[in-house]
Amino acid sequence: MELTELDLNHLVLFHQLTVERSVSRVAETLGVSQPAVSNSLAKLRRQLGDALFVRTGAGMVPTPFAEQLAEPVGKALGLIHGGLNLQPQFDPASAKRLLTIGMTDIGEVVFLPALLKRLREVAPGVRLNTVRNSVANLRDDMESGKVDLAIGPLPQLRGGFFQRKLFRQRYVCVFRRGHRLDRKRITMADFKAAEHLAIVSAGTGHGKVDDLLRRAGVDRNIILSVPHFVSVGHILRETDLVATVTETLAASLVEPFQLSYRPHPAALPEVAINVFWHAKVHRSPIHQWLRELVFELFGQDSGRVGAIST
Repeated sequence: MELTELDLNHLVLFHQLTVERSVSRVAETLGVSQPAVSNSLAKLRRQLGDALFVRTGAGMVPTPFAEQLAEPVGKALGLIHGGLNLQPQFDPASAKRLLTIGMTDIGEVVFLPALLKRLREVAPGVRLNTVRNSVANLRDDMESGKVDLAIGPLPQLRGGFFQRKLFRQRYVCVFRRGHRLDRKRITMADFKAAEHLAIVSAGTGHGKVDDLLRRAGVDRNIILSVPHFVSVGHILRETDLVATVTETLAASLVEPFQLSYRPHPAALPEVAINVFWHAKVHRSPIHQWLRELVFELFGQDSGRVGAIST
């Protein structure tokens, strides 16, 4: 099939249906009537020789052919959109904009204080909103422009997305000051004998710690499991539990909660913390500025990545 045979608007509708899975919501988003959406879909079905979407109780579900087509169409439309919406100038000092960043609660602890401080200095009209990286629709929200940037270990973001490594970090053991493990080196026997706090952060790269430890042949005596990281400092300060967390998080908890952390006795692989953005905003000046600001503040050479305490 030649491109001259297709209406670009039909591809926009196709892409929006892969995101919304609803004719009525697509009609509302595109500002057209539901019959117009249905007629355009019918024409695209005839041209491509496939049903594309099947109506089910869960909405309009794409066929295997539509799923195969979704990624290249989304990427192409994103590049076209970005090219048509290039702004010749961007002035952070005068910008008025709400930016949404996907990150875990670790990210909120590690990144937000410094990022917000810098924004107040150089772009006082820019406001921030965060959403959890673990939500199932992060990919769709970035494709539709609801989320501008995502930070973290996010293996689910591949086709249609750009990524750049922010830094790599290791896992460490963290506990209250004065803990019996609060010495220069922790042995594996010490680690196995301790009582542990487990953080089950489902849907994120940080949720794989248990798998990594099991593969290393290490069993933990888990006394408490929590679904997020925000309570870790409070719990460790008041108990003898030990947690396995990333080094940047441990470094940020040391002073506020009177904690210590040490190298992990297990040979765990380092985790890559990446910045992700969709192809549609790749050339957008405000998004380019935001990405560079994040790398300036937190990139491997910024000096903000924590060092093991002694």
